Amino acid sequence: MKRGEGARFSPREPVDFAIVGSGAAGGVLARELATAGFDVVVFEQGPFRRAEDFSHDELGVLFNHELSSGAGGTWPQTFRSSPGEKASVPDFPAAYYATTVGGSSVHFSANYWRFRPVDFNERTRLGPIAGTGFADWPLSYEELEPYYARVDWEVGVSVAPGPFDPPRSRPYPLPPMPVKSSGVLLERGARAIGLHPQVAPVAVLSRPFNGRAPCIHCGFCMGFGCETGAKSSALATMIPQAIATGRCEIRAESTVHRLETDSRGRVSEILYYDRNRGEHAQRARCVIVAANGAESPRLLLNSESSRFPDGLANGSGKVGRYLMFNAHSITHGVFDQPLNDYKSVQCSRIVHDFYDSDEERGFYGGGGLDGRPFLSATPIFFALTGLPPDAPRWGHEYKAMLSEYFTRKMVIAGSTTSLPLESNNITLDPDLRDPWGRPAIRVTYKDHPDDLAMAAFLQDRAVEIFEAAGARKIWREPVLPQTIGAHLLGTCRMGNDPENSVVDRYHRSHEVSNLFICDGSSFVSSGRGQPTMTIQALAFRASAHIARCLLYTSPSPRDSY
Repeated sequence: MKRGEGARFSPREPVDFAIVGSGAAGGVLARELATAGFDVVVFEQGPFRRAEDFSHDELGVLFNHELSSGAGGTWPQTFRSSPGEKASVPDFPAAYYATTVGGSSVHFSANYWRFRPVDFNERTRLGPIAGTGFADWPLSYEELEPYYARVDWEVGVSVAPGPFDPPRSRPYPLPPMPVKSSGVLLERGARAIGLHPQVAPVAVLSRPFNGRAPCIHCGFCMGFGCETGAKSSALATMIPQAIATGRCEIRAESTVHRLETDSRGRVSEILYYDRNRGEHAQRARCVIVAANGAESPRLLLNSESSRFPDGLANGSGKVGRYLMFNAHSITHGVFDQPLNDYKSVQCSRIVHDFYDSDEERGFYGGGGLDGRPFLSATPIFFALTGLPPDAPRWGHEYKAMLSEYFTRKMVIAGSTTSLPLESNNITLDPDLRDPWGRPAIRVTYKDHPDDLAMAAFLQDRAVEIFEAAGARKIWREPVLPQTIGAHLLGTCRMGNDPENSVVDRYHRSHEVSNLFICDGSSFVSSGRGQPTMTIQALAFRASAHIARCLLYTSPSPRDSY
């Protein structure tokens, strides 16, 4: 047994659960099911890294994609903005995610906004939006709230109450992180124009918690793994606890390419390639696909058969459809005094005055603002992207501006909605294949005009905040249709109607009784820009129902596959 990878199960003996993906959802499901006494194998196509394997190598991590889907030609993708276009290979992966045990929770920024009640029933509140798949969720905030509380306390979230918080059943487990210069200035400017800033919730430890050390304020959160384990990734929280049960195996560098079904139409085997590209099959009584909103539909579409000619669990035709990225805006501000905002977590203050949709704006959408250094907190990235458009790009003046702006600049980021459009989707590229022979992911994506309008609205508010806070120079990044998404949502949406959704309200496939899909793909709407906490709350909620499903499918769950 390799160090830290847990139990070892025979591929020919059926395990209770096979989980494809080890990220925010997969980690929770593995911990919950193994703790409940089930035998669990978790498949992850990336390697099993430990905290000591992470570094601040900006060139390797951000530019050579050591942790992510842009790694060489290993996970190729194509992109197009409309179905009629020929897709091409982009310079940067359109569907951006981590390829490592712990998934994208390893390299995320750890911003942990809850959804609000309005996120779950906007269709009822606002009515239809023409040309979209705008719909209510088949569950409410009130149903999910106890599981949000579990996320707070199980993984460790640092925050303090704010004026726009949704109802909660438990207090926060950890006090907030220290406020940063960007937080102070965001708060100052926001209050000056009548807004109500509040502490940013982050899944980073402000003090020791559950045997883990607190944040050391290195500043390398966004895009990087945490070498102290203070960032509450699945790798630092759920995975070790799953392994400790003795009933969970993390099968790293194992690339699942197909799910096989039996004569009853149930999943019977998981076909995968090992690190040496040898093909294997793992038998399982129940399968959970938690690979993310791009990889999960890719796997289902690649598992077509005579019984499922359009892809596994795709009788509705909705697998891969309604991809949502969340729209964003970026506004830069430079101040006279040093901020040194490259230290510590990304965000320490947020503004949620504009969270709800407001018909007086003339378009759908809502969202939030936060103050941060963004990726320009790292020196090489800052040198390429951190200066205004009119800055010199070479020579003494360029170096002098870099030196001055690096310590004096911050950004205000706007995060908003993505309306679900059926034309935005994940499909299989007909031409490009990866090193294992799988069809590459083809991303088709174009933002809805309302989402771009809301992003621009938030950017206007960011400029007002900067002006009120005393910024000496302000500039905007253009609000344009996105070609890159790190929030991969909606491609296997949940719903009560099998004709218009892929899974039910408990994440069970409408068509395949022992198949569950639980990750960002099950989202019905996008929320306002920070989905990870909701992904984990849904996984905690799903785990109990999934366990009961296996227990009650036959008198003997060990024979129920």
